[in-house]
Amino acid sequence: MLIANSLINIAVKSIFIDNMIFSVFLGMCSYLAVSKKVSTAFGLGMAVIFVLGFTVPLNWAIEKFFLNPGAMEWISPSFATLDLSFLSFIVFISVIAAFTQLTEMAVEKLSPALYSTLGIFLPLIAVNCSILGGALFMSQKGFTNVGEPIVYGLGSGIGWMIAIVALAAIREKLKYSDVPAPLKGLGITFIIVGLMAFGFLSFMGFELK
Repeated sequence: MLIANSLINIAVKSIFIDNMIFSVFLGMCSYLAVSKKVSTAFGLGMAVIFVLGFTVPLNWAIEKFFLNPGAMEWISPSFATLDLSFLSFIVFISVIAAFTQLTEMAVEKLSPALYSTLGIFLPLIAVNCSILGGALFMSQKGFTNVGEPIVYGLGSGIGWMIAIVALAAIREKLKYSDVPAPLKGLGITFIIVGLMAFGFLSFMGFELK
């Protein structure tokens, strides 16, 4: 029961409270550029879920069993003093780039129209701040079993997708709204993002005991 509550807390926090967009403002370039149509935003959101869902637990396992100080003692006692943590950044980025390439190939094969619409923003998932942020935040949270980084990675991706799809839906409706000329475009978009961030603050009191 405690494990289930812990996983639910991680999921809720990663989706709503520690949302990559509304709490730490990571991945804003893709978020603002691709949030003009719901269909496109949903496609990119699914790609982000896929990359985060696989790379966060994989990077957790690599860090736990290979990079942390003494992590490779399981191979041989002579490796007990070995510390490869200085390689974390390059290893995390390499894993992310590999899965981004797989995602790009899958989208190009399964949905050429979406691939064409996303353009440069699909391969740019490899350098999306929210993707690397997921790996770095995971490293700080001290997860103890593989289920926690899996839930955290999927939750972070779902939170990012909810944020971009919600903004895209609002921006589609704004086409029929009488927005003051000085605020049209990014002006009103920034205001909406700020208001959405305030809305997500309401989840901060949620925690299962």
